[in-house]
Amino acid sequence: MIDIEAKPGLDGDVYRTLLESTRAIPWKIDWNTMTFAYIGPQIEALLGWTPESWASVQDWIDRMHPEDRAWVVDFCVAQSKDGIDHEADYRALCKNGEYVWIRDVVHVVRDADGAVEALVGFMFDISERKRTEERLLNLQRELERLSFKDGLTGVGNRRCFDKVLRNEWNCAQRSRQPLSLVLLDIDYFKQYNDHYGHIQGDNCLKRVGALLDSVASRPRDFLARYGGEEFVLVLPETDAQSACRLAERCRELIEQSRMPHEKSKAAPVLTVSLGVGAVVPDMASEPLSLIDAVDRALYQAKTQGRNRVAMAEPS
Repeated sequence: MIDIEAKPGLDGDVYRTLLESTRAIPWKIDWNTMTFAYIGPQIEALLGWTPESWASVQDWIDRMHPEDRAWVVDFCVAQSKDGIDHEADYRALCKNGEYVWIRDVVHVVRDADGAVEALVGFMFDISERKRTEERLLNLQRELERLSFKDGLTGVGNRRCFDKVLRNEWNCAQRSRQPLSLVLLDIDYFKQYNDHYGHIQGDNCLKRVGALLDSVASRPRDFLARYGGEEFVLVLPETDAQSACRLAERCRELIEQSRMPHEKSKAAPVLTVSLGVGAVVPDMASEPLSLIDAVDRALYQAKTQGRNRVAMAEPS
């Protein structure tokens, strides 16, 4: 295998020692023959392949992960033809069948006429960096997931509700399908907290959240804690009658759970009041109009005696 030429003023052995003492792996490819003129002995410690086994560019290609191969080769060849120095990250195959993340830093060498003569560069093992990046990405995803989750009940939080409602509103505008909203409030929850204590109050909210979650069974049905003792259901492609039936199931399910509530004026057990609204939104309307209508319906259910479902006036 041909050696990399020594730099002016440096003894060849000294130059080789400098190259081969680094953790980076130096290499050189002759452009006309597409063969390796040199590759550092460090390659064997990293990948298991001896320097002598790196004869041509095809060896480099064959020892690349199949998912990375096409784009890396196309990119590097195009950049090299244009005489542009470049970098590429890819997974390199080890002799034992495992893969290591490599960063190739490439410099294009031209002859006196400006034609590409050779490629020289360094390979760097970036596996640890990639593992760190993956851990950080997973952590970021987990933090994002938690940021949309109510810490007490485990259902969606208000921030997540705002996002889901906006997305479903846009879908309903495009598809001209109805979108329904159910807003639910636990009856006399302040009195429940005062009588049973905040720990039992938290347990009550968790149980209500779990019961409601069992009703929102379709893939796009969405449940969130709207605030305090209020929960909200977003029901895509659901008309007013269907939403009312589901709201009534929610009311019955919670009443039939028979959670004691001695201080309630509605019943001796825990109950809820619900407001329901449905709309086929036009392109000029906003989700706030539906929220306001459902909130008024909830207020109506409360003023009529609680433990009941009230329907918003059609807009």
